[in-house]
Amino acid sequence: MLRTEGLNAFYGRAHILHDLALSVGRGEVVVLLGRNGAGKSTTLKSLTRLVEPRSGRTWFHDRRIDGLKPYQIARLGLGYVPEERRIFTDLTVEENLEVGRQKPRDGLTPWTRERVFSFFPSLEEMRKRRASRMSGGEQQMLTIARTLMGNPSCILLDEPSEGLAPMIVELMASTIRELKAEGLSVLLSEQNLNFAMAVADRAYIIEKGQIRFAGTVDELKANEGIRKAYLAV
Repeated sequence: MLRTEGLNAFYGRAHILHDLALSVGRGEVVVLLGRNGAGKSTTLKSLTRLVEPRSGRTWFHDRRIDGLKPYQIARLGLGYVPEERRIFTDLTVEENLEVGRQKPRDGLTPWTRERVFSFFPSLEEMRKRRASRMSGGEQQMLTIARTLMGNPSCILLDEPSEGLAPMIVELMASTIRELKAEGLSVLLSEQNLNFAMAVADRAYIIEKGQIRFAGTVDELKANEGIRKAYLAV
């Protein structure tokens, strides 16, 4: 579904990503774990070309996308949910969803406003509410819902559990599992190890812009040394 190799990204003269490689299979949930500043968000932004890598190749549905603009990549069905949420606070829930609408894609059940509301019942109750009057957890759900309106086949989630109450974190985990059941591929960046292990099939660990571990979640659970070296606070 999504694959990149030799990814090198810079901020000015600072070399952030070093020959990074990862992949996400069809209908798979993959987590990119690491401490603050490890390069997780830069990786997701580089895949969508919101950060322009210095070098590297990226494929989506077996098509090279590293020469495309962010809006062109989005139109191909690669959705991105930023850590900052970036919803339109002056618009209502319904209006935010309409902003994200794209045409249906072959082989996938279309995401309509009604289907999104059945997936997120709490959003339907607030459909006329301005986004500025929503809690952080509600805004996070709205951001994911808006991305689904683009009918993606793969979603990149940047720190989806960050700053959310435990009850909302569990709801977020349930949402990711349901998205997988719908056949979507998911790549998420996370610091919350327990949350990641509850939803992911495979894991990568990034440290100083380099992949230090790649394997299944069960393999990561069994490797205490790796967890202590790269994830312990």
